[in-house]
Amino acid sequence: MPACRLQGDRLTAGYEGRRVLDGVDFRVEEGRVTVLLGPNGSGKSTLLKTLARTLTPEAGRVLLDGRDIHRYRTREVAHRLGILPQSPTAPEGLTVRELVGMGRFPHQRLWRQWSAADERAVHEAMAIARVADFAARPVDALSGGQRQRCWIAMVLAQETDLILLDEPTTFLDLKVQVELLELLVKLAHERGRTLLLVLHDLNLAAAYADVLVMLRDGRIEHHGPPETVFTAANLKRVFDLEAEVMRAPNTGRPICVPGLGTAVGPAHPRHEVSA
Repeated sequence: MPACRLQGDRLTAGYEGRRVLDGVDFRVEEGRVTVLLGPNGSGKSTLLKTLARTLTPEAGRVLLDGRDIHRYRTREVAHRLGILPQSPTAPEGLTVRELVGMGRFPHQRLWRQWSAADERAVHEAMAIARVADFAARPVDALSGGQRQRCWIAMVLAQETDLILLDEPTTFLDLKVQVELLELLVKLAHERGRTLLLVLHDLNLAAAYADVLVMLRDGRIEHHGPPETVFTAANLKRVFDLEAEVMRAPNTGRPICVPGLGTAVGPAHPRHEVSA
């Protein structure tokens, strides 16, 4: 079994008396892309926030490198773990380089200001995320996909090898979603980063995950490689979705085709129009 940097033991968590997670055991496997899937309210974001110490569990514990995460100081956690929340916003007028530079905060001290190491980390992060060409531009002047790459660069500048991302592809065009996921997979497979993502698109999750986790009603229903987890029976149980699962011809990865109801008739043959 791959090494584990981050894990939750018997996690119970929620908000203002409303329980969302119910006794969840979870491991983030090192060097892999792990994707959390589930219907709205299933506990995906709550699990991510609990693992990141953004939310304190009512019961259970989170272990980061074998130690209770709540025993670390905030700066110590930031040295080991980076998190990109859902729909982050930058102050108006902040340039791309300034935003990426904020990722160096955990490395700053009163007696240690900006250094050559900080400069190198920011330069490398912008190059990896492909945002160096517009480093001087305001973040709020960029497209959605460009902004998201800037936020990813900021997390990379933090120089942690464990990164948690909450729906990083939301509201982006499909092409941009694919480009971002390709970037994230390369971070894991070519640069040894460990990634945990919350995604909402079933087929993109199955296409890019090394480990797929399906949640329902605050519990983990299925956990494993997409080839074994992404089945018609599991999609029906977790999402109440009638779908056929087949293999993509180019990758062999599973994809689902939702069952069509009576409102959709059979496809009609396309008629050629002669000039």
